[in-house]
Amino acid sequence: MPTHNPNEPDKNEPEQVEPEPIDASKGFEQSDVRVSGILVFLTALTIFVAVTAVLAYGIGKVLNANMAKEDGPRTKWASPVDVRPLGNLPANPELQSKVAELTQRFPTPRLQTDDGNQDIADLHTREDLLLDHYSWVDRTQGKVRIPIERAMELLAQRGLPQAPAVVKAPLMTGDQEPTVAVPLTKGFARTGYELDQAAAQAAENKRPEPHK
Repeated sequence: MPTHNPNEPDKNEPEQVEPEPIDASKGFEQSDVRVSGILVFLTALTIFVAVTAVLAYGIGKVLNANMAKEDGPRTKWASPVDVRPLGNLPANPELQSKVAELTQRFPTPRLQTDDGNQDIADLHTREDLLLDHYSWVDRTQGKVRIPIERAMELLAQRGLPQAPAVVKAPLMTGDQEPTVAVPLTKGFARTGYELDQAAAQAAENKRPEPHK
């Protein structure tokens, strides 16, 4: 037979504490803010900021030291350049002259500024000068480079030097005698940039001169 009395309060349940009555007759909070909590928060925040700043400065020093070690000693080509006086990047002659001055200080080979069109055109021009004109190879030994057209004429007149016969081994089963199609090449092909420059020069030459 149960001996529990339903009207008796349960000892396991927490006791309900009634809140203290608030005196609202004065119309404002009568208790003060806890200054100790604010001081603890500000102190912890200051310590955290200081530790973070010290760690960031130390990591930066370590990274800079490693990069300086990898880059090696400073030279006239590996020296920092102050670009702050350049300011923004407007398209003006003064900025272009400053950029050109900075790029001239950098050693070759430099990056191409026009996709290499002018460099290739200059290379072909130098090759044309060597192929179409007489020039010295070694003045002390009397060796002269002759134009390619003259070389072809002499070669047609004198013929190629006869090389000694080469004893060939018999071909294996399934092998074929290699054949070479001549001519192997007709020289280099002009680039589109060079063709445009040649067309512009031809049009300029055909333009009638103004009468004085």
